[in-house]
Amino acid sequence: MAELHEECGVFGIYSPSVQNLASLCYYGLFALQHRGQESCGIVVNDDGVFSVHKDLGLLSDVFDRETLQKFPQGTISVGHVRYGTTGGTNQANTQPIVINHMKGKMALAHNGNISNALELRTRLELGGALFHGTSDTEIIAYIVAQQRLKSPSIEAAVSKAMDSLEGAFSVVLMSSTKLIALRDPHGFRPLCMGTLEDGSIVFASESCALHAVGAAFQRDLLPGEIITVDEDGIRTDRSHCGIRPKTMCIFEYIYFARSDSLLDGVSVHEARKTAGQILARRHPVEADLVVGVPDSGLDAALGYAQESGIPFSLGFLKNRYIGRTFISPGQGNRLDLVKLKLSPIESEVRGKRVVLIDDSIVRGTTSGQIVNLLRSAGATQVHMRISSPPFRNPCYYGTDIDSRDHLIACQHSIEEIRELIGADSLGYLPLEDLKELIGSIAFCSACFSGNYPTPIPADTAKDKFEAPLSARRKENKT
Repeated sequence: MAELHEECGVFGIYSPSVQNLASLCYYGLFALQHRGQESCGIVVNDDGVFSVHKDLGLLSDVFDRETLQKFPQGTISVGHVRYGTTGGTNQANTQPIVINHMKGKMALAHNGNISNALELRTRLELGGALFHGTSDTEIIAYIVAQQRLKSPSIEAAVSKAMDSLEGAFSVVLMSSTKLIALRDPHGFRPLCMGTLEDGSIVFASESCALHAVGAAFQRDLLPGEIITVDEDGIRTDRSHCGIRPKTMCIFEYIYFARSDSLLDGVSVHEARKTAGQILARRHPVEADLVVGVPDSGLDAALGYAQESGIPFSLGFLKNRYIGRTFISPGQGNRLDLVKLKLSPIESEVRGKRVVLIDDSIVRGTTSGQIVNLLRSAGATQVHMRISSPPFRNPCYYGTDIDSRDHLIACQHSIEEIRELIGADSLGYLPLEDLKELIGSIAFCSACFSGNYPTPIPADTAKDKFEAPLSARRKENKT
């Protein structure tokens, strides 16, 4: 593990009238690219015929104008950008997943992690199921298809399938005639709905994707809600709402989501700014300027500056053509990318005492690099402030922290971390202040607190299915 890995982004649209439906889906996914940079895909439904294009890479690598123009007009489309927190990076795990079954076709895109995925997959395999990949999304598709064979409708099958699933799942699903959006009963991951001027219905992981396609934000899906859209209109199933406490991932506000998004009615920008204001009160320091690490550290830096009265400065120039640092597969390459991605503005920081704001410290190597960048540009002091509490626990709901082994806060005290990253002082956001970010206690902070809202799975490895499968192969040989 390098630093924190992203979520996935999902997008779906039902529109009998929009021209170039695939292009609209592409634009929506482009606004969600920050959520997943391993692979992407789009499926368009044209009167029950599914056209699919998906591959490894960024949207700009996988899709060009010619590829988008090859899609039929269609009336329904679903799309996905992926960073895989369960299952390896390969073609078989790209989404949306498309399957055929006795009662029709289905395309499914998923954001989150199914915490009981290993248990479900084992049960399905013992019943004769065959899997092409190693992602938990394929498990969802299989269970829905299984339920569809004995249910009167696809939405009834989805509702029944939800009874088996634990953990985080925000999903857009397309049948031959319907578009379905669903959110798990805890509401771990965001999912919202919007409308175009012609009445077309759009679903997306974040509201920023609605704005990108010109859709007006309508509302967030409730935790446990299922919304179905077809030629007869919109129907909602709330039979799973309220059966679990709402536990939206607090790190969506701190890091994952884009600053211009609204999640469950809360502005991500305002939440991050509030974090910075709390840091200024909890960890004051005499300094000359406040600098945020782009992008998610900028809002918190602004809040720190406003609360403390210390001037805010950009401090860094970000190379917009380089993805987030964890995209690089090797530690050495990753450190090189930090230098390529961030350049300190010497005229701003030279001779200054700098308060440096970032969203998190996972392993610590990137933080050390950034501190050194400021010092090399002439900063006399670097005081680091983190807009989240220390990471001390694995996450089973979509963040790629599957072990405590590489979490620096599990191995070292705050003073030791400060020394390791080379900062003059270090302060984290207190755990008890997280509720101030969103004005509620209805969130999941298990990666910080260790208080999990669902049972902890027995197997916690990122690629949960490789070891059990290899073990079974060994058994078969003997």
